[in-house]
Amino acid sequence: MRSSMLHGPVTWPVRKENVVALLRAEMRMVRWMCGVKLKDRFPSKELRERLGIDDITLVLQQNKLQWYGHVLQKEDDDLVKKCMEYELKGPRPRGRTKRIWTEIVEKDCHARKLDRRKWRKLIKDVR
Repeated sequence: MRSSMLHGPVTWPVRKENVVALLRAEMRMVRWMCGVKLKDRFPSKELRERLGIDDITLVLQQNKLQWYGHVLQKEDDDLVKKCMEYELKGPRPRGRTKRIWTEIVEKDCHARKLDRRKWRKLIKDVR
């Protein structure tokens, strides 16, 4: 279930609306698996603990970091690595600039206060 829900969002900057939609879909499935109706008003945290699963935003963040590590290990002439490091030339459009995937990954690393050792442990825990 989760692997198909998180296949694409690992490689693009996810918007808040997308995260909210993923959370709602996940909780709908969690309630269904637990046999609980929305009107029963069970806390989401309790239902996730029953099934032994983490919050989908945390799993998304871990998968993103895992994929980033995988790409960093590739050869310098690899197409995926080149695409990730490519910068467009020319003027940027007016308004707020679009978020770049690498900026989001770096923000995730800073938010979790990850160094190389902690990052490797986090990635191993996901597998």
